[in-house]
Amino acid sequence: MNYDHYKTLAISPVAPGVIEIVMGAGAPDKLPVAHAEAHRELAEIWRDIDADQQTRVAIIRSDGKGFSGGGSLDLVEAMASDFATRERVWREARDLVYNIINCSKLVVSAMHGPAVGAGLVAGLLADISIAARDARIIDGHTRLGVAAGDHAAIVWPLLCGMAKAKYYLLLCEEVSGAEAERIGLVSQCCEAGELIETARSIAQRLAQGSQSALRFTKYSLNNWLRLAGPTFDTSLALEFMGFAGPDVREGIASLRERRPPRFAI
Repeated sequence: MNYDHYKTLAISPVAPGVIEIVMGAGAPDKLPVAHAEAHRELAEIWRDIDADQQTRVAIIRSDGKGFSGGGSLDLVEAMASDFATRERVWREARDLVYNIINCSKLVVSAMHGPAVGAGLVAGLLADISIAARDARIIDGHTRLGVAAGDHAAIVWPLLCGMAKAKYYLLLCEEVSGAEAERIGLVSQCCEAGELIETARSIAQRLAQGSQSALRFTKYSLNNWLRLAGPTFDTSLALEFMGFAGPDVREGIASLRERRPPRFAI
């Protein structure tokens, strides 16, 4: 499989049957941000991974100072003001979730630093999710003034229970890697310096296993997520309806001005 057409993702084999998808490659001083091209590529890559006959396991990680920084404010502003942009990004957000769920290959995520937005979707929907102990997992949708839609409703209650899901999603509370492991939001946490080695070790173990057994098991388990498809579709529709409302403009302004939002009552 040729991945040369990807511009925002660095994709390379790291072990027999194991491929690595790196967000923010070559920019260790920056936090990877999902601008228009990056958002589209993150949604599309899983179809190519699924079709790649040489790949058994994919690792998703970042070379930047964090795992992912969410959508760029320029893209968010375009979504708030332009229907065509909003519709395109809605389709990509939908495809990102379903493409990961339906990817037959095993996916391992390695999250460090801030983990927000589209990158977090891949991080938490991975079959094995690993977080550095000091990772900062944040679903910032309600802080922005839109519903928590992209992945939260489909997977957070299943992973950590409804009470914890509501607490973190409604309040936009930050979850450390250690706490995420404690409540079941991620599979495992480790020290930051051991993150890549841990992810690669687990990926290699998966690559050496019976691929039919692993893929059939993944397919069966992911039926829990498919059953929640109507819940996800509703949450995503309500999130994108919010991008046409007034609160998101205050959310954008507050982020640009680095202050708490002041939403109208």
